[in-house]
Amino acid sequence: MSRQPLFPFTLLALSVGCARAPDADLQYIKQARSIAAEWALVNEQGHAGQLTGTYVAAMHDWLHDGLLTASTSLSQPNSRYGVEIRALLAAPPDAPPAMLRSHGEVLKQIEDTLESA
Repeated sequence: MSRQPLFPFTLLALSVGCARAPDADLQYIKQARSIAAEWALVNEQGHAGQLTGTYVAAMHDWLHDGLLTASTSLSQPNSRYGVEIRALLAAPPDAPPAMLRSHGEVLKQIEDTLESA
């Protein structure tokens, strides 16, 4: 009885492993970018008195939890996008909207690069 070579299976296993690279993290990059934008908006509206303090605090908790989930789900946590997500996690709840948007813009650039590859 002849045995099939393992090469095709090895190649398949390697290609599946490569899928865990940045492309697999794209959903978490998008999630973090969206959270940064929403956080900036919450802080702007909160500082303008358009939102209650209770709502702002609850949103900060919810947004932080979303960032934490994205961060801990990354296959490449030490990547450039991992650094950006950790920077957002380290930001205080009342972080300046411009700073939050800046991190979001970097994540958007990374997202666009991955989607065009």
